[in-house]
This record gives sequence, C-alpha cells and structure tokens, in this order.
Amino acid sequence: MMKKEGLPSRGPNVTPRDVLLGLTMAEDVAHPLRWGILGAGEVSRQFVLSARECTGATIAAVAARSRDSAEAFANAHGIEQAYSDIESMLASKSVDIVYVGTPDKLHKQHCLLAIEAGKHVLCEKILASSVADAEEMYAAAQRHGVMLQDGVWTRFFPAVEQARQLIESGAIGDVVMVQADFDPLYTAQAATLAYGQEVKLSSIQVSGVRGGPGGAILEFEDARYANLTFIAFPSEFPEVTEIIGTKGRITLEQPAHCPTAITVRIPPATPSRYMGGNTPSPMQRFEYPIPASIGLPNAWPNQQGFCYMIEAVHRCLAAGLHECPQFDRAESLRLLEVVCAIHDKRKDNPGIDDDKQAP
Repeated sequence: MMKKEGLPSRGPNVTPRDVLLGLTMAEDVAHPLRWGILGAGEVSRQFVLSARECTGATIAAVAARSRDSAEAFANAHGIEQAYSDIESMLASKSVDIVYVGTPDKLHKQHCLLAIEAGKHVLCEKILASSVADAEEMYAAAQRHGVMLQDGVWTRFFPAVEQARQLIESGAIGDVVMVQADFDPLYTAQAATLAYGQEVKLSSIQVSGVRGGPGGAILEFEDARYANLTFIAFPSEFPEVTEIIGTKGRITLEQPAHCPTAITVRIPPATPSRYMGGNTPSPMQRFEYPIPASIGLPNAWPNQQGFCYMIEAVHRCLAAGLHECPQFDRAESLRLLEVVCAIHDKRKDNPGIDDDKQAP
C-alpha cells in the first residue's frame, strides 16, 4: 500500500486528546502496524481507503466468509493476503491488529477470537450487544495484553475534539441540555461527551420503535438533561447536535456524527436574545475539512474521517497504551449501558435490520 510522507494536516488550534494529555507523540502516526481486515463489506472498503492517510498503516490481509469475496476485496485494494476463514488470518505473523467490520451480532465472537490470538483489535461500533459482553471482551484484552478499542469514530474528529476542549475549559459554563438527532448510539454519545464521566444518569424515558422513529429523554443528576430524537430512514433529518451551557452553546454542524464544523456562541449574558434586546449571540465557526488526499468514491458522509481514529490507534500503541483517551473503556461501557437501556425500552420492529442502520 502506498504511504504518505510527513504528518497529516489538522484543523486550526486542535491537538488530538492523546497528544494534548501528553500520552503520545504526534509523529507516531508513523508507528508501523500491519492491519488485518475482518469482513469484506462496504464499511471495510471505506476503512481501508481511509487508512491510506496514516503513514504507519499497512493493510496486510483480509478475511471474509468466502474465498471469492476475500480475494475480490484483496485484488481491489492491493492487499497481499486473502483468507476464507478467520482463524487462518489470525494465525498469521504478518498481522498486528485487526479491524472488525463484520455485522454487529458477530462482534463479540470475532473480537474474542482476535484477542485470544494475541492481536490488537479496533472494533466497528456497536462493540457488543450488552454491557456484560463488553466487560468480558475488555477482560480478555487485559489478560492478553492487547488493545480493544471501541470504534466510536465520532470522538476522533477534530471538530469534536475542539468541542470537548471547549466544554472542559468551561467556555460555555455548565452544560444543562444536549439536543441531538440521529440514532441511539450517536445521540447518546453526544450526551456522554457533554456531561463527562462524573455526572450520573438518573432516568431514561423512551418512545418509538427499534430501528425507526422515536426519542428519549435522559435525566442526569443536578437537573441536567439530554433530548434525543431517533430518525427514520428515509427522511430529511437535520442531524445537528446542540450542547447548551449556562454561558454559551456549541453546535456540532451536520452531519453531527462526523462533523467538519462547529459553531460556538458565547454572548455577554444569557439568554442572549432576552438579555440583549433580541440581539443574536455573537458566534464563531470553526471548520476542519476532511483531508483532500483521501480518495474514497461513493463514501458515506465524511467517512474519510476514519483516518483520525486510525492515527490515534497508531500513536497510542506506539506509546504502549491499550485504549485511546478520546473514547476509553470506561466511556465505552457507559455508552453501552445507555444504548442498551434505550433499546430495551423500544418496541421491536421486525422489518428493521439494526446492522443496516447508521454508518
């Protein structure tokens, strides 16, 4: 696979969380890792093409349910090894880390196979179908001394990194409300991003059908809330996330699950229109374009942004870390707890295949 020279470009004034915390070094995107791709579907195609932005990444192998599928994928993407069974790829000494891009219901099984083979794992979300399953997976990774990284890629986008830094700096005061629309996982992670690990969830009210339209109201301690709207495909949904604080507001612009822009409003006094004679709040817009160097035909929105998560994995493994601070084990388990609670309270819709929902 062709490699890029030098470091990838970043948006203005944003340092990835792992580097910002002094845990890694920016240049370690060049740390060499040989990736094995598990699954030859569309998400794996977009992952592989995005990985080319990372200077240290080599796609060494792919495994799929049939040899024809694996070989077609390998030929299309210049991958040296193709396997029709998972175990053979996992036994290969030319694979350091596995990307699990198979259907959700297989994630636990496939992650555990890779972990037990001594491979690091980046698993496409959703990591597991329950908190108990995820805890078992993380425990296995700890025993084997490998990374198990939950692939909630949203958290690695520069726009989201910037929003997190603003929240943690107190720029918008205390967050009191999160409003987001999309699916349960992406909207719930917006709430856990805004409130952090310390704020406890008190209750959840849910309405709607599983995989279709609906919503949830999440109540956190100290009268803090999240109003989540779950949309139906197809529909012309806005997909914007608002993080509302006592001093200001941050908007993750559409598509909010993979944004390339945020708008920040911090008025002299809040609420700005009521305290300022109907004068709108001053605002700043920050843009973080996807690297133009990534060629990804027929991509889902901003799917090239996989590169930010891949780069973080390389930096963290170079530093000997087995999780990325953008989305660590504790937050992975917390998000699963919220998402599973939402799913448990929604009505089943037999016409919906959850594996075909949001990318």
